[in-house]
Amino acid sequence: MTSISVLIQCGAGTNTYLVGEHNPYILIDTGEGRETYTAYLEEALLDPTSTIHPDKPYISDIILTHKHHDHVLGLPTVVKLLHQLSEDKATPDGPLFEPPRLHKFPLHAPYAKLQTVIDMLKAMPGTYASSASGDVFHDLSHNQTLPVTTSSPDATNAVLQILHAPGHTADSIALYYPVDRALFTADTVLGHGSAVFEDLGPYMRTLKSLVDFSEDGEKYGTVHPGHGHPVEDGLKQVKMYLQHRVAREEQIVEQLKTQPPTGHTWTTWTLVTKIYAEYPRELWDSAASNVELHIRKLEGDGSVECLGGDGKHTQWEWVG
Repeated sequence: MTSISVLIQCGAGTNTYLVGEHNPYILIDTGEGRETYTAYLEEALLDPTSTIHPDKPYISDIILTHKHHDHVLGLPTVVKLLHQLSEDKATPDGPLFEPPRLHKFPLHAPYAKLQTVIDMLKAMPGTYASSASGDVFHDLSHNQTLPVTTSSPDATNAVLQILHAPGHTADSIALYYPVDRALFTADTVLGHGSAVFEDLGPYMRTLKSLVDFSEDGEKYGTVHPGHGHPVEDGLKQVKMYLQHRVAREEQIVEQLKTQPPTGHTWTTWTLVTKIYAEYPRELWDSAASNVELHIRKLEGDGSVECLGGDGKHTQWEWVG
């Protein structure tokens, strides 16, 4: 097995990754709980062409990149599979089952789908290694590193570096693996299309930080996204995402600085009708959400003032 193994086919669901030259691996994300996923995972773990150390667990650590259901709902079935595989290979003189550590960046607001997973795991004691405080997850922190299994005793760079990457969600992370010059971006940067985000301000700062991260010395090559195919020129992809957001913001600012249509004030909807005039009207409603997030960022920057209204009819004024 190579250092990185995509377990779910690109385009068919959420990409998950095994990282390491041999077991115990680190698993990044667990998918949305599809029945077929555990078969993919088991096949990868038992790959006859890879080196399997029978005295080691198959997976030592599982990292969730963020709270969304398509990345976390597979976790209970994954730990159940690992327990079963360890029982299958157990011998009288073999090691006891070593439950994996579960890692995630802290989330300070409840999220129903994630809480469902936590409740399920609490009903499965012994299938995972609790944190020192007894919690299901071991909290991750920015720039923390986790060691990756390698056959070279001198590979000091065989670590996964955690990069807090808020924007898509508040708890989103990216991970950098210097051995392969690989950047795992989850849903912050995808292999196709554009990403969605909860908060544009942090999202654009995250993209800028990922550009700076590469240009300041950590030269990542391939981006491995949560959805879509890997992108070999990762830095170019990250820059494209950032430039797209900057260009959209410039369009909105340009409109806000002009006089609104006669008899109107600038609202989210009138901005959409101007900026997306050449796009099919059936796309305008979803575009309104995008424009709203951009304006809320500008409001936070102190450049725009809300004059009242609600939803797509919220009125805005440019104040510089």
